[in-house]
Amino acid sequence: MEDLAEVARLLDILGNRNRRRIIGLLRQKPCFVTEISETLMISPKAVIEHLHLMEREEILSCQTDDRRRKYYYLANDILVDVSLRSLQSAMTGHEDVTVNSAAGRTREAVVMLAKMVQAHDQLVVHLEQLNHDIDTKLADLARNHNDLFRSERELSVAIALSHEPLTPAELAEATECPEEELGSILAQFEKRGIVSRTKNRITLRGVHAD
Repeated sequence: MEDLAEVARLLDILGNRNRRRIIGLLRQKPCFVTEISETLMISPKAVIEHLHLMEREEILSCQTDDRRRKYYYLANDILVDVSLRSLQSAMTGHEDVTVNSAAGRTREAVVMLAKMVQAHDQLVVHLEQLNHDIDTKLADLARNHNDLFRSERELSVAIALSHEPLTPAELAEATECPEEELGSILAQFEKRGIVSRTKNRITLRGVHAD
């Protein structure tokens, strides 16, 4: 029973596509929050939540470098081996009608799965195009950020806020920006009309409509 509970727990973790993507990325190399967010196009806040969950489950661990930046790596990888027993052998001794009924439900589930996979594939095509457009825009910002932002750090803060409004604490963790420097950046952003504050959340103006 303990083995089944462990498998159920791991499957629950792997049931989230973004957590699977994060694990796949960290198999390649340790990464900072901002690297994960920008590479996988996931909001920094969501990345942090996924990382904290997997850290609690001892799947991930983290270290701080000499610049006090926290990077994450796989502490324990997840390998799940799933096998299917023959429906007939699993139900030996039952009535044929029961077997047929179960087989019918299985066929229906397979058909539904096929439809879901097709829908997923269509979404992936659109997502890949959107990711390409985002990469193009990010590259454009990186080339011309001197006209818009005064430092790479300012650009990083703006990109983090483009996903969703964040509290100063969430923004500091997402960008790994020192508190004093972040406060100065946000003050400049407010002065220049780039961001606004609502209930201690920082919003990139013109992006997140009420």
